[in-house]
Amino acid sequence: QVQLVESGGGLVQAGGSLRLSCVASGRTLNNNVMGWFRQAPGKEREFVASINWSRNSIYYTDSVKGRFTISRDNAKNTVYLGMNSLKPEDTAVYYCGAKWGNSYADYRLWDYWGQGTQVTVSS
Repeated sequence: QVQLVESGGGLVQAGGSLRLSCVASGRTLNNNVMGWFRQAPGKEREFVASINWSRNSIYYTDSVKGRFTISRDNAKNTVYLGMNSLKPEDTAVYYCGAKWGNSYADYRLWDYWGQGTQVTVSS
């Protein structure tokens, strides 16, 4: 089993910045893929970004490219999501996910999830 714990969410004005963190524990995480998804009220969980163990395979959904940056510190079993130039449409619960193998945008193909952290961007 893998446990994921997110932190760093909050309320920010449009144009502001936040950095989310996700600490993983439990089963060995070598060679895994970690990612961030988000879910707004009444909407399906959507892919935001992912990064593989060696950090040479990174993906972003188009709406966050140039504004968000995913990174990871394998020694700390932690993945980060830096979010700049936040927009009201970024408001959602942000979830950290983990899986082995390839990254997929379909959340149903991911194995482990954190409890989520709320990000609210006011206009």
